[in-house]
Amino acid sequence: MAQRLWLTPMFLVLFVLAGCQSSHQVELKPVEIKPIHITIDVNVKVDRALDNFFNDIDAAEDKIKQD
Repeated sequence: MAQRLWLTPMFLVLFVLAGCQSSHQVELKPVEIKPIHITIDVNVKVDRALDNFFNDIDAAEDKIKQD
């Protein structure tokens, strides 16, 4: 009976210590950098600039017709 009282804590300590051990391995692979292609649509800016330009011309024509 006395042996069992000592064996139980010994096994518990053994299991706790075994659970604390860990091993980690990290692999580093070379990073491949690929070119990035970006397409920007600037049609909106051009359309707005043309609208402003032609609105100015239309306003000038309307002013001439009123005079």
